[in-house]
Amino acid sequence: MNQFLSQLINGVALGAGYALLAVGWSVLLSAARLVNFSHGQLYMIGAFVTWWSMSSLGLPYYAAVPIAVIAVGLIGFLMQGLMSKLIISQNLVSLMLVTLAFGYIITGGASLIFSGNPRQIASPAMGERIYILNTYITMQEVVIIIAALVLYGVTWLVLEKTTAGRKVRGVAEDPFLARLYGINPGKVYAGVFVFSAASAALAGALIGPRHPILTSMGFEEVIITFLVVVLGGIGSIIGGLVAGFGLGLFVALFGAYVSPAYAMPAAFAVLLVLLVVRPQGLKVKS
Repeated sequence: MNQFLSQLINGVALGAGYALLAVGWSVLLSAARLVNFSHGQLYMIGAFVTWWSMSSLGLPYYAAVPIAVIAVGLIGFLMQGLMSKLIISQNLVSLMLVTLAFGYIITGGASLIFSGNPRQIASPAMGERIYILNTYITMQEVVIIIAALVLYGVTWLVLEKTTAGRKVRGVAEDPFLARLYGINPGKVYAGVFVFSAASAALAGALIGPRHPILTSMGFEEVIITFLVVVLGGIGSIIGGLVAGFGLGLFVALFGAYVSPAYAMPAAFAVLLVLLVVRPQGLKVKS
């Protein structure tokens, strides 16, 4: 019973991290109809900027996190500017190759700047625990869960209930038709890229304290993000949240009771079956 409860808590925290990592890519797919294969590297940069802000600038953890979010958001803005022609023309194959190239460039640059040694983000919340029966959850994990729920809630409200959200949905349907209605697709794409990059940085800054961070991390996170987005249903914000938590619980419980080595292959097997039954993914209606 204690092991099950412990893995359940671990799965919820793990799932919140997956969901937090995937929200930016979910919005990017719904608005721009493209994938960003450097998303995991932006997550990595978010973690390392947080660590650097604390170790080099002497900032406390909670001051370093927004600096990482802003810095990586600016990187997203620059990426969008460099890819603007490809984005407007919806040249998806070239966009996938370019974002993959950005991922390798970011990894190489981070290795030169931060070296390949593992680093540890010293968050005070990691030392604070909340006990539940005979197990516990750290305050850092509580922060991750709350951040995921709040970010998804705000994102859903913006996309569904505001003028900005209507513009994003309009550009997603047809960027050229949206231009006829006075919407500037370039500004919408820029905003979506900044949000996607900033949310990846937030995930890196919040998840990073749970384990040592490396400049080589990022590619596995891209696969996990893609899995969550497809499982939740492309463009479905609520579906992404449900898929993130579901994947976290599956990985934690499968790893504890079967084998952690086969947790991800098993998750992809579940995805395969789900997509055969429901090609649109979970696609939870909001």
